[in-house]
Amino acid sequence: MKPVRNTGFNGGTMRLLLVEDDALLADGLQRALRAEGYTVDHIDRGDLVMPALEDGGFALVLLDLGLPGLEGLAALKALRQQDKQIPVIIISAKDALEDRISGLDSGADDYLVKPFSSMELIARIRARLRRREAPGTETLKIGELEIDAERFLVTLGGEPVNLSRREMSVLLQLVRHRGRVLTRDQLEQGLYGWNEDVESNALEVHIHHLRKKLGSGLIRTVRGVGYSLAGETG
Repeated sequence: MKPVRNTGFNGGTMRLLLVEDDALLADGLQRALRAEGYTVDHIDRGDLVMPALEDGGFALVLLDLGLPGLEGLAALKALRQQDKQIPVIIISAKDALEDRISGLDSGADDYLVKPFSSMELIARIRARLRRREAPGTETLKIGELEIDAERFLVTLGGEPVNLSRREMSVLLQLVRHRGRVLTRDQLEQGLYGWNEDVESNALEVHIHHLRKKLGSGLIRTVRGVGYSLAGETG
């Protein structure tokens, strides 16, 4: 797999589920995807797919076919039978035409044959996630604050605001769940996934920086519960 240059916040705050039993390949994919700004959670068995998706919050699944516990196609069919519309990209060494047709007919949105470059995989992920987004929902306004979620740009009173990837992730989670209170665990899962170590005060630090950059009244603390967005969005 070819290394890919970190080009910034291209992946946004999207959370991906990687289902791959090759530990070396899984490690390489996680590194490449995280370098692009994605949050990645990894499992190595097909029978863990449905329990993992019950956790919620995933934007896309990368699914190997030759998996222990439950073969990849069976896991995919189970997913679609439960009417889960999450995009699925199959990543498999099976390159026969009938394998690709079977994968797509079973409900996959794309099929990528191993070995592949991480650059190609990331391009396909971006293309699939763009298609998933509903038109007209990418630019969000809250008073003088404007968020271009497609390009991951933030302006306040027409002036650009420089946010870190983690700060942008927290902000977008709150905006996309406006009207709800998000718990600390929910926000941290969107930030770090399952396998990353999280410092005890990391979320509070990101919230503090957002308030400093965007105004102290933007994010409301609900004591003992979590955080929510103050004000109306447009």
